[in-house]
Amino acid sequence: MSIKVMLADDHVLMREGIRQLLEFDGTISVIAEANNGVECMEQLLSVHPDILLLDINMPVMNGIEVLQEIKKKNISVKVLVLTVHNEVEYLLKAVDIGIDGYIMKDAESAELKKAINCIMQGETYIQPSLVPALNSRLVSRDIDKGKINSLTNRELEVLIEVANGMFNKEIATSLNISERTVKNHISNIFKKIDVSDRTQAAVFAIKNNLIKLY
Repeated sequence: MSIKVMLADDHVLMREGIRQLLEFDGTISVIAEANNGVECMEQLLSVHPDILLLDINMPVMNGIEVLQEIKKKNISVKVLVLTVHNEVEYLLKAVDIGIDGYIMKDAESAELKKAINCIMQGETYIQPSLVPALNSRLVSRDIDKGKINSLTNRELEVLIEVANGMFNKEIATSLNISERTVKNHISNIFKKIDVSDRTQAAVFAIKNNLIKLY
């Protein structure tokens, strides 16, 4: 039996090209296509593909949001992200949510088919060129996690307020503590997370998802 694949990408020409490539040798069948994330979720619930080839940049609901919905609804489908994004943060986010594969749109056709076959065999496939950056980021994140865990609850609260751009007096008022106590907390925070100023502390907080930017 052929592998049943669904394509989710807002570019029609991209979908047509991928369909032709995948169906050329008869081992893979594209059974559905979606132009955006909402269509993708609707199709998933009705056609039940083996593998979803998912783009990240889509209108209405993007690929990351689709991934989150798939996990939330516990939909049984293997997901291969096919994207133009080689930034490690996109890959890391997708890995955290739970994917079966991640490759670039400029990959060779043989690699795309290899990824699909690996995933069908229960393996995870990350494009080899992306693996070193992913491993480096995972190691860095583990170090950051240790730094975060070293902070007390109050220090974490102060760090978040610093990252939100609040001054010491404002933090003191917000947390109902003295400015001197705030200064002491900030000094301890800088030492524990290995930064030298408020800007670096804010970057640390943002990078580690302690606050969200809107």
